[in-house]
Amino acid sequence: MDRSTPTRGRPVASHQDTREKLLDTATLLFSSQGIAATTVAAVARQAGVTSAMVHYYFNNRDQLIEAVVDERVCLFVNSIWDPITGGESPEQMIMDIVERMIATTETMPWMPALWVREVLSDGGELRERMVQRVPLAKLALFAENFRRSQQAGTINPGLEPTLVFISVLGLTMLPLAMARTLKNRPLLPALNKAALLDKEVLKRHIKALLLHGLALPAIKRTDE
Repeated sequence: MDRSTPTRGRPVASHQDTREKLLDTATLLFSSQGIAATTVAAVARQAGVTSAMVHYYFNNRDQLIEAVVDERVCLFVNSIWDPITGGESPEQMIMDIVERMIATTETMPWMPALWVREVLSDGGELRERMVQRVPLAKLALFAENFRRSQQAGTINPGLEPTLVFISVLGLTMLPLAMARTLKNRPLLPALNKAALLDKEVLKRHIKALLLHGLALPAIKRTDE
């Protein structure tokens, strides 16, 4: 029989397609129910394959988690930090980061819940892994940008440059995670639900909150 002859019926998924499906499935389960509660068997069942197939692509559960971090979570992190040059104004840098975070979660809706559950929370299984992958050079650019502006007297001197990004992250990711959690809760007032789900409302809120905080404090007049 000629092995080059195409077989009839449903085409067999490529190795890469199967691997990508397993990564997507694991990522969604990690986000929705937590990494600790997600077994290899659960990933296999949800993906419609056997546990042996999962182990074919990932030798063990830890290797699967590492792959999710490197090939899914780090895509999010890189999309936030890669465009930063350090030449932007602090205000522009912050709003660009917020815009990218919100835009990226449109294509990665699982990210906010996964980040809050597994990176921010005590005992989160991705915390140490993400600490090892923090883009330290970009964080340094970010903080140095704020220090220069403070020294130039253009932004609030009471801000701590190394804490600004943590504030931006919390103000953006927590509402996004809550929006997904509360989306289908019938007891949530319609107005509150609309505000949580409206990305433009979120951007406007963050902009008002953060940029007001960056502004120089009002100087009390003494020349009367």
